[in-house]
This record gives sequence, C-alpha cells and structure tokens, in this order.
Amino acid sequence: MSAAVFCTATVLIFVWIARFVHKWRNPKCNGLLPPGSMGWPLLGETLQFFSPTSTFDINPFVKDRMKRYGPIFRTSLVGQPLIVSADSDLNYFIFQQEGQLFESWYPKTFTEIFGKQNVGSLHGFMYKYLKNMVLTLFGPEGLKKMLPDVEQASNTYLKRWSTQNYVELKDATSSLIFDLTAKKLISYDPIKSSESLRKHFAAFIEGLISFPLNIPGTAYHKCLEGRKKAMKVLKDMLQERRTNPGRQQSDFFDYVLQELGKEDTVLTEAIALDLMFVLLFASYETTSIALTLAIKLLLEHPLALKELTEEHEEIIRERENPDSSLTWREFKSMTFTFQVINETVRLANIAPGIFRKAREDINFKGYTIPAGWAIMACPPVVHLDPARYEDPLEYNPWRWKGLDMNGATRSFMAFGGGMRFCIGADFAKLQMAVFLHCFVTKYMCKAISGGDILRTPGLQFPNGFNAQISKKDESVGVQI
Repeated sequence: MSAAVFCTATVLIFVWIARFVHKWRNPKCNGLLPPGSMGWPLLGETLQFFSPTSTFDINPFVKDRMKRYGPIFRTSLVGQPLIVSADSDLNYFIFQQEGQLFESWYPKTFTEIFGKQNVGSLHGFMYKYLKNMVLTLFGPEGLKKMLPDVEQASNTYLKRWSTQNYVELKDATSSLIFDLTAKKLISYDPIKSSESLRKHFAAFIEGLISFPLNIPGTAYHKCLEGRKKAMKVLKDMLQERRTNPGRQQSDFFDYVLQELGKEDTVLTEAIALDLMFVLLFASYETTSIALTLAIKLLLEHPLALKELTEEHEEIIRERENPDSSLTWREFKSMTFTFQVINETVRLANIAPGIFRKAREDINFKGYTIPAGWAIMACPPVVHLDPARYEDPLEYNPWRWKGLDMNGATRSFMAFGGGMRFCIGADFAKLQMAVFLHCFVTKYMCKAISGGDILRTPGLQFPNGFNAQISKKDESVGVQI
C-alpha cells in the first residue's frame, strides 16, 4: 500500500512539475508574444545575462538572441518575465509613452538595493516633486554656482596625483567626484568624518551587478551591507542636523530639511534618505567610469587628445588673465570637448538596460506586450548600430561634429529619454568637461598598467587602470 501511495505521489508531483514548466515556458497572452525563451523556471536566463565580455560590443546575451529572434524578444531574468527591446522605434515609443502606457519599473532586487521609495521607482506627482527638488541643485543656475568648486576640486586632486608614482584612475576619479558631490549634497568632509562614507559605497558597488543571492560571503550580500552602513551614516547626519538646527550648511541637505519641516509636505524621511543615497551612488560610479574611460581612450588616440588640448589652450590664450578661473561662457564654448564626452558615453554604455513596465496590453509591430510585463530598452544596440554610426566600435569624437548633443534622440540615449531623462546629465558633463580642461592644460598622463574593460553587463575595469600623472613642462608644449 505504501509503495502504491509513493508511486501515486511521485506521479502527481511529476505532473505538477511538468504543468508548471509548460506554463512557465508558454505564458498566457491576449495576442502574439515576441519570440524567445523563458529559460529555467524561476531562474530564467539570468546566468546567461550576467555572462562577462571584454569588448565594447553589444552584450552577447542580447546579440545572440537578436540573431535568433529579432530585435524584440522575450526572456526571464531573476524570475521576472521580460520583453527585451533592441528596436529603436520601440525604445523611442516607450520613452514617449512614459506615464501613459508605460511606467518606470525595476526588478525587486533593485528596490532592495536602492530602497523601495527611490526616485526611480516613484511615479506621477511624487516623481515630479523630487525631480524639481534635485533641479534646484543640478539645474542651470545651480551648475553655474558649482563651476568654480568643480574646477578647484579638479586642480587639487590632479596636483595631489602628480606627486605620486602612479594612481589607479578609476579609484582616483571616484574619490574626486564622490567627495565633490558629497560636499554639495551633505557638506561631507572625508578628512573630518569619523567614518568613511565612500568605503561603504565601494562595498555597495562591488556587488551591485551580481547574482542576487543574499548569503554571507556573496557579492550581493556585501552590496546590501554596504547600503545599510551608508544609510546609517546619512540617517545619523540627518538627525544631527535636526538636533542642531542653527548650524546651516547651505547644502542640499538643508533644503531637504526645510521640505521635511513644512506642515503640508509630502516628503518623508525614508524618501529623502533614499534620494540622497541614489544621488551619491550616481556621482560615485557612473561619472567616474565615464571619466576613466575618456582618459583611456584619449591616451589611445593621440589626434583626439591633441585637438582637445588645443581647444582648451585656446580658451586660456583668449583670456586677459591666463590664470583666471573658468567662466560659464568658456564652459559652453567647449565644442570638441562635448564631442569627446558624447563619444565616450556612447561606447561606455554605462546603463546596459533601461526598465519600464506595461500598464496595459500593448500592440507593437504585430507583437503584444502583456499588461504587467517588464520591458528592457537596450541603449547599446542603438549606440552600436552600423546603420546609425559608421564603424560603431571605433572611437571617433569627430562623428558628433555639427550634431545636436543635448537631450535624447532615437540614436542616442546614454542618459535615458522622455520625462525620466537623467536629472544629473548636465552635472556629469560639467564635471567631465572641467576636469578635462584642468587635465590637458596642466598635466600629462602615461598609462602604466591595466586598463582592460569587462562587462557583466555593466562596465568595469577588472585589473584597474594605473597611470602616472605629471606636471607639464610649459616650455615644451603639448605632451602625450
């Protein structure tokens, strides 16, 4: 009898598993789903998505499936059914329909990492409210005030690096940009602080793009621990400001406290802290990657470095006082510099995917995107499309000559698009342009070791990028 019961139970379990697998691989749809594979139940194709590659080319996961299924296909990542769009028309449509047919969405693991009420996961009025808050710092007037501080910080750090045998450029630029942004946001001084906020962010970044297994010892666990410690520092600072209201720092934290103190405020402490965390993260990681890659590519392409240097030396020659500080007019005149920046972020593809979710069933080019399904737009496919960019894997800043380099287009979405176009895009460009001005006019750089890139799928420098920074001999002229 027991054997019969066991056999029956085994058959039932087998049938249940078979039905579950069949249902997983053949999801319901009121129309025609894009082709593709859902991978293994729950796990999906997550492991393939995170497979590393060492080129600027499109992620092999996306590239292989484009060949097999076309530019619009389905998959599953970390248990989430997903439509992947390598179609520029669909990507553009998604950004234009933000808040109507599509809404911002990120995987559950993302909200665990960045906070459930981070600015990227909020919608409607709350998102617009936070965006307007951030624009008080990163809008045109805020950036004009920030220009002298960015120049001073760049000169200070470059001078320090020039006294060392070599520097690891990714870590060095991260330190520069993080300290500058943290000062503007929360008046953070790494020298006076008893705890290294940047160290916690470093631990956070290390496991950010990793398999979401929260077990001690894993990169993902270290990531969550780094966030927890960084959030504690921010919360303690917020509490200290509240207990010492007379000590105004004239930074973004003070502005946040004013908003929290209003009777009719919609801002909560949790949302405010998550906002601070996201802004510091963006400054720590994304801009420093772009700046490190810009230096690497300029060293590898002497003609680009020569033209960039000439542009900035011309700025100095046109001044009445060569030692005067950068002006806003000079910053806006850096035409070739912005070509260098655009070409760098085009190749960097720091955001390998931009996530949205369908609010209702959506028909596009004969396919149906079911309501509730996530969709990932892939900027790298657009940025590396040979129909849009000749020799797309080649570094060519001159390709941007005469083109509009502001905002997003069907061919360029390094900073997103639509109403969620990156709030800090202009701040990132300001930091890069001002740093490059200080760098090429006063210093020369020699690569020592490292500099290899790795995508997992985000861009990394696995063995660092060690370089020697030295003061220019002005009597010799431009040096490479």
